[in-house]
This record gives sequence, C-alpha cells and structure tokens, in this order.
Amino acid sequence: MRQDEITEVVERAAKLVTEHYVLPDVAERIATHLGDRLRAGGYADATAPAALAPLVTADLQAANGDSHLRLKHHAAALPERDEDPDEGFWAREAAATMGGIARVQRLAGNVGLLDIRPCLFPPRIAGDAMTAALRLLDSTDALLLDLRGNRGGSPDMVALICGWFFAEPTHLHTMYDRAGNAHQFWSAAHLPVPPYGAGKPVHLLTSAKTVSGGEELAYDLQQLGRATVVGERTGGGAHPCVGHRVHPHLELTVPVLRPVNPVTGTNWEGCGVIPDVEVSAGAAQDVAYRRVLEALLAADPQRPTADEAREALATLP
Repeated sequence: MRQDEITEVVERAAKLVTEHYVLPDVAERIATHLGDRLRAGGYADATAPAALAPLVTADLQAANGDSHLRLKHHAAALPERDEDPDEGFWAREAAATMGGIARVQRLAGNVGLLDIRPCLFPPRIAGDAMTAALRLLDSTDALLLDLRGNRGGSPDMVALICGWFFAEPTHLHTMYDRAGNAHQFWSAAHLPVPPYGAGKPVHLLTSAKTVSGGEELAYDLQQLGRATVVGERTGGGAHPCVGHRVHPHLELTVPVLRPVNPVTGTNWEGCGVIPDVEVSAGAAQDVAYRRVLEALLAADPQRPTADEAREALATLP
C-alpha cells in the first residue's frame, strides 16, 4: 500500500470510531492513539491491506480490548457503499450449516444434546430449523446445550431460544447506544413448541472460542438461574457492531451498542462468561453429562431410563 492510502484508511477509521463507538470517552482515546501511531510511522511497513489490518486492529483494541472493534481484511472486494455485509453472510452460512444446528442427539439416560454452531442465525433465516430441533428435544429429561464452537450471531435468535426455557416472557437485557437510548430484549413470548420443563436440568458448554451472541445466550441463561455453565471462560465480546468500508478490501467494525443485564447491571465485555464449573473445553461434555445423569438418578433412581443412565455413567471418565 502507498503511504497516502494508509493515511486515508487510518484517518477514516479514527473518524468513524470518534463518531460511532458506543463509549464516547474511550473513542477519543482510541482516535488519538491511532493518530499518534500514524505520525510515528507505525504502519509504514504495511505493504498490503492484509498486513495493515492486524496492525490497526491491535491499536484499536489497545485502549480497552474490545474484540468487536477491528479492521478486517477481505480477499474479495467489498461493495462500493456501506451495506449490511452480514445479510448475505447469514444466508450463505445458514444454507451451508443447516441453520446452525450442528447436532441434535438423544444421549443414554434420555439426555438431549443440542450443538449450535457456527452461529446463531437470525430467526427469519433459521427459526424453523431451530424450533424443529427444540421440538425433537422436548421429551428429554435434561439438556446439554453446546456452544463451544459458537462465534456469535443474532440477539433475536437468543431471545427465541430463551423463550423455550421460560414459561413467561422474561427480560434478558437492555441495549444502550452511545446517547443512552435504550431497547429492551425479552425472551420470545410464543413458540410453536411447548416450553422446556422448568425442573429439567440444563447444562451449557463453553470454550474460550465462544464469543458474542453465544456468550449472550450463556450469560442470560446463567444469570437468570436456568442453566449451569460448564467449560472455559468465554472470549469476552459483548458489544454489537456495524461494518464500514474504508478500503476496497478493508472493513472497520465499530461497536455501537452495549447490553446491560437486569440481574447483574453489567455484561460480559472483556471478562467473558465465567463458568459455574470450570474445566477444559474438551472435558466439558463429559463433566456436564455426568452431572445431569447423577442428578436424574438422585431425583428418581427407578426412572425408566435408570439402567441406561447407570451404564453411561460407568463409561464416563
């Protein structure tokens, strides 16, 4: 890249952050830091957009580590105008991944397993697939909800899934923009599937790679007392963002909202969702499965699936 191109990209990024970043006081510090780095020649060795992206991203995140604030390189040229790059992405990814329903399975002991990855797609795209999965799992006695490979997605899909766990609409969080305007998110009031029984154990599996919307689902269910989180502390990205084209192959993503949980008064930004049972991601399923089988047998040792539950326990580490 020529120096004038680098200057244009960095100055444009600083201006967009100043105008749109959800935390105005932090935005000023970030913009100042970008300007200082530009004048000091911090990007002079970036010979291509792919080389510039990580350098600018590191400086964008230096102030507060916001993982949604970044400069992303795209091999294919971006549209000329600012558009919603997610719209086409959602449709393509959902079509290639069965709407994010990676696995639906009945484990021995009548324990359900739902693996949602790579994303929580918007209900308009994957709502039918999700409700079909929930319907299959409705008769299970406990649930393992696997988000270890989930890299984010739609708050509306989070609200849909939460609607399955709560008999009445439940306040999940309130989104605030930089001006303080608020928008509340509630669990879905109605689904074409019966609610999952309030007494059924739900264990949610996480990894360090669980981020954004996956974290939101884990945080909401944990803080509302509906799920036990088993696994690793999650990535810590809470702020939804908007993309801006700053070069034919570079997109600046700027967080424009921050969620506030009604229970904690805060969110998981920077700190991640802290597991109730902290184990490695690889061990999370076995640990959670053992916990729910033991809980089911303790509640009713003579249950119809007791024998297969005991057999499954004998095979677990």
